[in-house]
Amino acid sequence: MDTFKLSPLHKQLRSQSPRKISASPAFSLAPSLPLLVPLVSSRNMAPELVQASVKPTGYVTKSATLPSRAYVTFLAGNGDYVKGVVGLAKGLRKVKTAYPLVVAVLPDVPEEHRKILESQGCIVREIEPVYPPENQTQFAMAYYVINYSKLRIWESPCFQKGLQNYCFYGVDFVYIRGIFVIIQCNSDFKMIYLDGDIQVYDNIDHLFDLPDEHFYAVMDCFCEKTWSHTPQYKIGYCQQRPDKVKWPAEMGEPPALYFNAGMFVFEPSLSTYDDLLETLRVTPPTSFAEQDFLNMYFKNIYKPIPLVYNLVLAMLWRHPENVELDKVKVVHYCAAGSKPWRYTGKEENMQREDIKMLVQKWWDIYNDESLDYKKPIAGVDGETEPVNLQPFIDALSNAGAVQLVTAPSAA
Repeated sequence: MDTFKLSPLHKQLRSQSPRKISASPAFSLAPSLPLLVPLVSSRNMAPELVQASVKPTGYVTKSATLPSRAYVTFLAGNGDYVKGVVGLAKGLRKVKTAYPLVVAVLPDVPEEHRKILESQGCIVREIEPVYPPENQTQFAMAYYVINYSKLRIWESPCFQKGLQNYCFYGVDFVYIRGIFVIIQCNSDFKMIYLDGDIQVYDNIDHLFDLPDEHFYAVMDCFCEKTWSHTPQYKIGYCQQRPDKVKWPAEMGEPPALYFNAGMFVFEPSLSTYDDLLETLRVTPPTSFAEQDFLNMYFKNIYKPIPLVYNLVLAMLWRHPENVELDKVKVVHYCAAGSKPWRYTGKEENMQREDIKMLVQKWWDIYNDESLDYKKPIAGVDGETEPVNLQPFIDALSNAGAVQLVTAPSAA
């Protein structure tokens, strides 16, 4: 299956003039701007646009406000990784984030798991897998191959699978249950991606305010054995301590700064999304899969942020001098044996007191029933109302299943 095929609607929209819209997160219709209603029966047909004075019989239009910022994570397979995402949702709730958590799920995530996520207030969005060009690459971990599907999160929020959704010159129409909901397709949309094995222990909403047109993430460490195939590992060089082992002049320029792709701040964009997929077509995969690819693609706009925003646990024993544990806001449970819902303490370094403390800290949030999602009370109908996310959650969750190759559970 060609996972990069664009619908006719996508192609038509890309041929239109660039969208010029208000930077305000709230949407309003100026008197001079006609209300455009698409008369369509299929999401793959181009809309015929008419003036608002000619409303199709039986349809109601409403205007709504959608957040221009969101957290997003990724889930594949039917394994126990759903526990990690539930823990993340509750952690974000504990730190009182102002923004929702969107979960991009592959078609093989079972309905039971989707309902669990919805019950925790997540917006579940189904995406199709993305696969790299076929070759003989040995990934550092076998399951890394499915992580290329994370590239789907760059697709504009205007085209969410499972909704009859049409966007024209910045005005977005979503057809749900007999109602055309009019929302704004924000040009300043920004997201923070978090892996499902991450927990947030302090509010990080301020990262959304970082200057636009950059890619923000925490620098990775080259000291683990999974890096043994690289020149960095072979000479003992690590960007976390570049003064400890300097990069030899005879090896040329030192490597570009390299980030861990378990957490990053980015701006979704249709043009970037298309270019990511086109670039992937001609880029041979490498050991760290989508992480290598994203580092290559965003190399020129990458800006490092402090490791408090993504503490990879190996830093505790590889570079303890760089870690102030009491100041860490985000912990990434990616070391072997460290995932709290699988923790046994038998793997190397897992009997450390700091590791046991962090595992228990994760469980304290996961087991805290006071952090379970409580549905908001619906507002009163009117011309303009705050958006009720529940219809969106329902529509996204009820999207038709796509018959594709079953993906392994992310780990």
